[in-house]
Amino acid sequence: QVQLVESGGGLVQAGGSLRLSCAASGSIFSIWAMGWYRQAPGNQRELVATITSAGTTNYADSVKGRFTISRDNAKNTVYLQMNSLKPEDTAVYYCYALARQIRTLREDDYWGQGTQVTVSS
Repeated sequence: QVQLVESGGGLVQAGGSLRLSCAASGSIFSIWAMGWYRQAPGNQRELVATITSAGTTNYADSVKGRFTISRDNAKNTVYLQMNSLKPEDTAVYYCYALARQIRTLREDDYWGQGTQVTVSS
């Protein structure tokens, strides 16, 4: 199995910054993509940003220019630097990985437990 553990959420004022981290562990053969999704109350889970093992990134339009995703392949860790935060960024942020296990070599989606980000106005 593959486990994802997030850290770094919290409460911040509008205009402030937070940095999220997510470390993958377990019987990992390879991780193709890692990223972040978020879900606000009453809303569906939505893409925030993803990054492949080659470093190709993809961002939601709502966070472009404010958020930066990065990845340490050696540590199986992905980061999300969030600047110029807005109240509408308030949500539970979930780490995501598209990974292949050692035992089965099957590629599956994996999710973290989520970390709360609250931006006050």
